[in-house]
Amino acid sequence: MENVMIIAAKMFLSLVLGAVFLGSVSFFGRSILRPRRLRSRIVKQGIRGPVPSILYGNIPDIKMITQSQKPLVKNSPEKIVHDWFPAVFPHLEQWRNEFGLTFLYSTGTIQLLCITDAEMLKEMSLCTSLNLGKPSFLSTERGPLLGRGILSSNGPYWVHQRKIIAPEFYLERVKGMVNMMTESTSVMLKTWEKKTANSDGKVEITVDRDFRSLSADIISRACFGRSYVEGEKIFSKLQSLQRIMSRGDIGVPGMRHLPTKHNRELWRLEREIDSMILDAVKSCSSDDNSTKDLLQLLMSAAEDDGDDSNIPADMTPNKFIVDNCKNIYFAGHETTAISASWCLMLLAAHPEWQARAREEVLEIYGKNMATADMLRNMKVLSMVIQETLRLYPPVAYVVREALQDIHLKGLNIPRGANIQVPIPVIHQNPELWGSDAHQFKPERFANGVSGACKIPQAYMPFGFGSRTCTGQHFAMAELKVILSLILSKFSWSLSPAYHHLPVFRLVIQPQHGVCILLEKLM
Repeated sequence: MENVMIIAAKMFLSLVLGAVFLGSVSFFGRSILRPRRLRSRIVKQGIRGPVPSILYGNIPDIKMITQSQKPLVKNSPEKIVHDWFPAVFPHLEQWRNEFGLTFLYSTGTIQLLCITDAEMLKEMSLCTSLNLGKPSFLSTERGPLLGRGILSSNGPYWVHQRKIIAPEFYLERVKGMVNMMTESTSVMLKTWEKKTANSDGKVEITVDRDFRSLSADIISRACFGRSYVEGEKIFSKLQSLQRIMSRGDIGVPGMRHLPTKHNRELWRLEREIDSMILDAVKSCSSDDNSTKDLLQLLMSAAEDDGDDSNIPADMTPNKFIVDNCKNIYFAGHETTAISASWCLMLLAAHPEWQARAREEVLEIYGKNMATADMLRNMKVLSMVIQETLRLYPPVAYVVREALQDIHLKGLNIPRGANIQVPIPVIHQNPELWGSDAHQFKPERFANGVSGACKIPQAYMPFGFGSRTCTGQHFAMAELKVILSLILSKFSWSLSPAYHHLPVFRLVIQPQHGVCILLEKLM
């Protein structure tokens, strides 16, 4: 008996050692050999970049460069500098100057080919192959926020999701949502009117929180048949999740699995958000409503287990619904709210454009309810929004992963490499936009994007190619409704308390908010 136990113990130890060995070999291959091979294949083609460390890549360099960056000088309202990219992303600015328009760096084991070459960008934007997809780290490193929803999935599964979601944001459907957008905005403006009525003329307000609540209400009513009040906790926790996630490093092997304080907070928020969304789903399923909103369409798709559903076998119906709800909540309210804040800031800093936009709004619909046709005729307002999105695109990067080896402008990009396009660099490139690229000049869009930029594909606030944001018509209509109603009722200027400081928290937002002095029109 004793010999049998000894033999069993030895066999168990051998199995454990074998598993450890195989795990170590796998870890070494995925975390060290594979990234080095990817990097080597790119470097051999003449692409340079900072030398990465093992496991952490260039994360230590990024932190060192960022810490040594001088803080932005506080700008006065009379002179706001829009060339903010070097201060927010000093590592990319330094490497671009040192290594050229296209360079290679890494965050952990993630290899990033950073492209600021406009011709390569044009070729990339015209590529419609599914082999150029969203990076895998979006569904892993950013999993608590995005999961495998429409923003982060690829291949047939992404096509399946787009088939369900995109029609809800087609232009004809958006036209039917204008009245709802107007109603939600009017509720917010009534609170602003009360504030101005209780003050002697001008009142100081910070608009960011109000815009987030408004945008959340609009996307909730448009897609989920609920008001913001019913989903307020979900949005609040999503903002907390976004804020915490923006502080973490991505790409370090195994780091996202460790029970650190940072990860525990992420996991807690993820559980709470998922639970609240599922509660909303249960509430929706009990409603007797013949008109299907987007949430109900997602529920129907999740229940369809046919052979052509294209939902991966490891995706439960609840996971499918939750991931896409979080994607729509995040993309549909956060980016629009921030863009509205930047619009108000720029119109406050440029009162002549505020006056021009107001004159147009009052001329088109005056005191009447806005319609889709009226919005389409607001040319000045369209130019203001387009220029705002050029100077302050809510999303800092477009990132694509080569799901198979691909060829772009003479460069062979191996499978697994990520191509990163920093949007602000492209949007403020003087060679593309002219010597006034860093200035607020909405008139550049008088003849559309093609008249504003030498390469129209270089304007990409909603991304580019086949993965262009499905909600861009919705976002533009929402911004026009919000801004036109504010212009028709108020005038405003920047508060002396306003501190112009763009920061990156997964999106580009004003760190201290947009503080304005608001005055009711007579």
